[in-house]
Formats: sequence, structure tokens, C-alpha cells
Amino acid sequence: MSTPYSASGAVPVNRDRGQQHDTGPHIRRIETFSTPLIGFVRVTSEDGQQGWGQVSTYNSDLTCEILHRQVAPWALGRGMDALEAVVAEIPLREHKYPGTYLRRAMAGLDTAVWDWRGKVAEKPVAEILGGSAGPIRAYGSSMRRDITPQAEADRLKLLRDTHGFDAFKVRIGAECGEDRDEWPGRTEAIIPTIRRALGDQVALLVDGNSGFSPQRAIELGQRLQDHGYEHFEEPCPYWLLEQTAEVTRALNIDVAGGEQDWDLQQWHRMIDMRAVDIIQPDILYLGGMTRSMEVAQLGASAGLPCTPHCANLSLVTLFTMHMLRAVDRPGRYLEFSIEGDDYYPWQRDLFVNDPFQIIDGHATVTDQPGWGVEIRPEWLAKSKYTCSEDAQ
Repeated sequence: MSTPYSASGAVPVNRDRGQQHDTGPHIRRIETFSTPLIGFVRVTSEDGQQGWGQVSTYNSDLTCEILHRQVAPWALGRGMDALEAVVAEIPLREHKYPGTYLRRAMAGLDTAVWDWRGKVAEKPVAEILGGSAGPIRAYGSSMRRDITPQAEADRLKLLRDTHGFDAFKVRIGAECGEDRDEWPGRTEAIIPTIRRALGDQVALLVDGNSGFSPQRAIELGQRLQDHGYEHFEEPCPYWLLEQTAEVTRALNIDVAGGEQDWDLQQWHRMIDMRAVDIIQPDILYLGGMTRSMEVAQLGASAGLPCTPHCANLSLVTLFTMHMLRAVDRPGRYLEFSIEGDDYYPWQRDLFVNDPFQIIDGHATVTDQPGWGVEIRPEWLAKSKYTCSEDAQ
């Protein structure tokens, strides 16, 4: 465990950043507990109350370093009620460093403050956001391309029969594959195989992971339509919005995208040009709940539903559950990873209480305060610890 340090050593925290206008308890301490795969964040207010959040998974140890260097200095000493102002200010103060890492670090602060707010109010975050606790229909999201179509169908049928899932998403093509398949013929085989195996009563979705040119995506989209699929995610390289928009215009199946996008201007552009039919912000890639709710509202104003991306069973899925109970135009489903400890062993033993029970195809946001979850102390004890404190 590393020695706690004051972030003010790098960037003074006692400069006038408008904090004299903040009300309520101020942020006294920001702590991170990280591994290369996952990082949790704890904020403590001057009155000793705490909240838990998370930076984005993968390279989380690097992301936590960015949090302490480029996020904490602007947040320490600010009021918990000033989160929205702080989140808007950080990209301006750190304008020399645009990009995904800064937003992934901001997400740790943001989500921890939302937990703090919920605990202080004794309400779940969903209610603080304007929604409520309750159930959410989930789709079982497969992450795998290293599996035959029939083996994939067999495991989806088992999940349908065991947990009541009535919607699933599978992978087609190769990730950023430039029209290559994971292996020859897999995409053409998996589309009809899954439909035959699960029948017409199950909703089916696919993810292209930026794998196709517009021409190939349209060809596959027509095949998907013929087999009753309803959702075609990220068909073209996500950074080429014009290509995705071309596919969206050509197909009747809903085209979805946005999981990788962290820049709010890119979101405005995506929505204004209607590049997709369904928006998919990732709360941790985008910078937290505050910014994600802003994107969801942009989409709702344009008539676009929001089905956030959440591809593992860290806190990101729990955050998304609360978000879906609060947005004005939620999508039809919660994305729910069906990959267990054999595929994501780092997911094991993160939480004292399991927030991810699927019953009759639904997850449930409880009425517990904040996120309603506790990080397992044994996991925290094995992680890398870093602390930034207000110098005042």
C-alpha cells in the first residue's frame, strides 16, 4: 500500500475555483483501490460520510493515477453539491489532455459522489436521479467469438431456461475486422443458428464491434432482418459516423452505437445527424453518471432510446441499472454480461452482497441507499491504495 499524499503538491487546491459558492459538506479525501483490471474510488466529506465509485475497467491502475493528478486537485475542497460544476470544469482545466483516460478517471469521482448523495438522502441513486427502484428487463450479452455457433446456441438456451432471459446478444465478424470474419463463415452460420435454437419468442441482437464497411454491414443487416433480429450494434468503425449513418439509413433493423464515445461534441453530432437509432453511452467511458444523463437527455429530446453499454459485472452494470430506472427514454433492455469467472476471473469476490441476481429475465434496483452495494474488504486489502487529501 502506498503512502497517502496531498494532491495539492501538484496542483494547489486552495486557489479560488468558485468553491466559496459551494454549500453543504466539502470533499475532504479521495482514495483509490486498484489493480490493472479494476479500480474503486472512495470519497469522504468533511463530516466523515463516504461514497463508493469506480473508474473504468482495464488499465485501471493508470486511470487512478490520472484521477489523483488531474481530477482530485480540482475536486478536493469543493462541495458535494458542486459535482456537476466540477465535472464541467475539469475538461476545461485539463484542456491540454483531452481523451478517454481523463473521462475514465472523472467517472470514479462522479460515481462515488452519487453514492454519497444517495446515502445521505437514504435513497437509491435511481431515486435521486428522478426515477425509482424496481425491475429492469435484461438481455444476456455474450462477449465471445471463440465459440462455435452451435455451442453458443446451447449455452444461451441453458440461460433462457435457468434465468428466464428472453433476449440475447451475440458477436459477429471480427473486432475492428475490416470485413474479416473471426473465422471463415462464422457470421453467416451464427445468425440462423441462434434464431433456430431459441425460436421466435426470444429477441435477438448482434454486435459488430466496428467490424464492417458500410457495404458489408448493409448486406449482413439485411440478413439479420430476414431472421428477425432487432438490434445491430456498432456495424462500422465507431469513429467514422458517416459510415454508420449510411447503414442506419439503409436498414430497418435498429442500428446502435456510442459506447466508445467520450466527447460531448461527438455525441451532439451523432444525435443531430441521426447516425444511430439507439444510443449506447458507457457511464465509465463517458465520465460518470452526470455526463451520461446529459447524453441520455440529448437522445430523448431527439426521440432516441438509451441502452447503455456495460460489458462486465463490475459496478458499471449496477450504475447502468440505476440509470435505466431514471432516464426519460430508456431502451428495451439492460445489457447483462453472461461471462462468468472462467472468462472474467477478476470479477470474482468484488462485493459483499451480489447486486446482479437475474430472476425471470430481470435485474432489480433495490431501495438500498446509494448504489446499495459494499466492496469486499478482503479485495480492498490486496489492492494498490492511494489517497489525495485537501490541504486546507
